[in-house]
Formats: sequence, C-alpha cells, structure tokens
Amino acid sequence: MSLSPREVFLRLVHGVADGNSSELPDLYGEVTDVRHPMATPESEPLTSRRTLREHFTVPPEVRESLPKRSVVDVVVHETVDPEVIVAEFAYEFTLPDSSVAKVPCVFVMRVRDGQIIESRDYIDPIRTYTARGDLDRLIASLRKGVS
Repeated sequence: MSLSPREVFLRLVHGVADGNSSELPDLYGEVTDVRHPMATPESEPLTSRRTLREHFTVPPEVRESLPKRSVVDVVVHETVDPEVIVAEFAYEFTLPDSSVAKVPCVFVMRVRDGQIIESRDYIDPIRTYTARGDLDRLIASLRKGVS
C-alpha cells in the first residue's frame, strides 16, 4: 500500500529538516512539476526525479554549516481531491547564538501512488536567507536583478 499524501508530505519536510537529502528524490515521481513561486532569485520548475536529486544535493561542508532546523506548527488540509493536500508549517532554525528563527511555508501537493507528481512550495525567502545567515547573498541577487 502506498503512502498517503499527508505521510509523503511529512516524510519530505522532516527529511529536509534532518538533512536526509539522498532519500528525498524517491518521494517524487519520475516526472513531476515542482515550483517555488516565491523563490528569490527565481528558480526553474523541477520536472524530473533527476533534477530533484540535483536540487537536494548539498555538499557536506555546506550541510555542516547550516543551522539545525525542525518542523513545527504543521496543519495539513485535505481537499475534495484525494490526491491534493494543502500543508501549512514552519521550519524552525536554531541559530548559533541559540536564538530561534521561524520560516513559514505552505505547500500545495498532488501525490499519486505515494509519490509527489506536482507541488507548489511557498517559502518565505527573506526569513529563509536570514535564518541561514545568508542575507547578504539575497541582497546581492536582488541588486543583480535590478541592474
């Protein structure tokens, strides 16, 4: 029996938080349509498991420098379409000074036969870059886009 959309979503976000990036592409169909509408700078749709494998690949030295994060405030809304869920949650980052930064997210996902075939991942880019200590990179990319 395949996983429900809720179960797939939970495996995805907890896998991201735990840094289990090698397992994440298997949650997706071979052909998929994953978009990050709020990404800054803009990103191309991820349309295959192969592109998702590249997307989730983080060099060990980068992974080790990222702040620890967990998944909090999860609310999963089921829809009249049994393949589609809307999930609200936040990634909670523990920063080097032990303070906490929350990054709110909303994912709209279509899961068929236990695999994500379509997703729109709305993630606050400013809070994400701030939590990762990478706000200068965001500002540089915004300046580049303006010129």
